[in-house]
Amino acid sequence: MSVMLHLMRKITLGSLLLLVLLCAVSLQASAASALSPHSLGAINRAPTAYRVPANPIVQHLRQMVRNGQLAPTVRVLNTLPPTAIIQFPLVPSGIKAKFPQATGLVTMVRGSRDNSTSDTVTVDVQHMPPNITFTIFFIEFAGKPFGNVEYVADLTTRGDGSGETIFQCITFVAFAMDSNSPGTSQDNQEGTTSGVNLEHLGMWFSSLQDAQSVLGNPSLTGTIFDGGNPALHAGPQAMTDGQTAPVF
Repeated sequence: MSVMLHLMRKITLGSLLLLVLLCAVSLQASAASALSPHSLGAINRAPTAYRVPANPIVQHLRQMVRNGQLAPTVRVLNTLPPTAIIQFPLVPSGIKAKFPQATGLVTMVRGSRDNSTSDTVTVDVQHMPPNITFTIFFIEFAGKPFGNVEYVADLTTRGDGSGETIFQCITFVAFAMDSNSPGTSQDNQEGTTSGVNLEHLGMWFSSLQDAQSVLGNPSLTGTIFDGGNPALHAGPQAMTDGQTAPVF
């Protein structure tokens, strides 16, 4: 009887070991199947980078920069068609002596002309006079005498001199015109157009008193670069794109 029991224990232990071995082989086979040569190749291959489709508007704008039709400071971003995004910096003009570190960045987003006629504009500034309201104009020339202008937005800085504003308006084809004598002008993107193209951007002190205080010059005189009464209650230009060639 003891011999029989000993034999049965050996048989049972052997069966258990065989079962464990079969399970291990089965798991190894499953793993090998999951990691087939095709799967291993997929793991070892580097992920394919997403390629942005060619955008003819972006290509055209970049060619304009290369040709000098747009200022060299203009940056044309990669975007999916039909959107186009450009950026250009602002530099201090009237505030340069007091705030030489002032900077600005303008971002203009043009959408599809099939369902939108306006563009989205963001103006972001740093190291400006704190807690001051400025007016933003599209202008014919970046510096004096500025030529034809269009009042488009306000921007008020925070206590640290930073600030931003976002607005929507006609941007890439902005123009001014006297209908009594409209005339035409040559636009680098649109060809011959009505009136005078506005292809630059500037910022002015909304308040002459603010400008006199910030710049420490009580003899400053007012300008027309703000709406409302009186007509000359604005201060001088504070920031500009500073370019001769168009920036938009």
